[in-house]
Amino acid sequence: MWDGKSISVVLPTYNERDSIRSCIEDFSALGIVDEIIVVNNNAALGTDEEVRRTQAKLVHEPRQGYGYSVRRGLEEAAGDYIVLSEPDGTFEARDIFKLIAYADDFDVVLGSRTVANMIWEGANMNFFLKWGNWAVAKMIEFLFNGTNFTDVGCTMRLIKSKGLARIKDGFTVGGNHFSPEFIILCLAAGLNVTMIPLNYKKRVGVSMGSGTMLKAVGIGARMIGLIMSYRLRLWLRGVSGVSR
Repeated sequence: MWDGKSISVVLPTYNERDSIRSCIEDFSALGIVDEIIVVNNNAALGTDEEVRRTQAKLVHEPRQGYGYSVRRGLEEAAGDYIVLSEPDGTFEARDIFKLIAYADDFDVVLGSRTVANMIWEGANMNFFLKWGNWAVAKMIEFLFNGTNFTDVGCTMRLIKSKGLARIKDGFTVGGNHFSPEFIILCLAAGLNVTMIPLNYKKRVGVSMGSGTMLKAVGIGARMIGLIMSYRLRLWLRGVSGVSR
């Protein structure tokens, strides 16, 4: 609980068996989180056993894909503030305080991993990934009249439950290109959105998403296609700009 608001943390997991327990414990140790929901998305063997050693709530999402996993977690979350994160060691649990600090003024607080002095040694944020994420974020900013976006793919973010209620029925993406749809739906719904820099660290284990250049290129291409599709549909409906 924070200032009378309950907080849910959602952790989608697929290949984070070796880091998920410590991640849960880090969030629990903050003393402000009311519930932690772990979504097992056909995760590595042994993941459930690690989660059951903690106080986290464990649910299973059989539909494979990052988007499906996040969407299931959002459905399960009961908090006034819902925080998404990764259980792979890349994010600092204490950065939740940065997100909450902006929640009085914003419905949605997005994280950014592209600020140079917040990227830790060994983090998976090379030149291509950094500037690719920045460029696609700027595309959303320009096409949808958004705020100062600098990262399109950062999982760690906060959304208020009232804001989530306004966008959840619009989700269509089940794969790794879910993040831009989330952002666009927030803007289209008139939610007040901002983005802030977060710590980004070396991953524990191997990423099944953007772990290779080829995968990263493929995800980026799907993101761009999704963004252009949404923008075209809104133009056809006579909507030129969508943010507040």
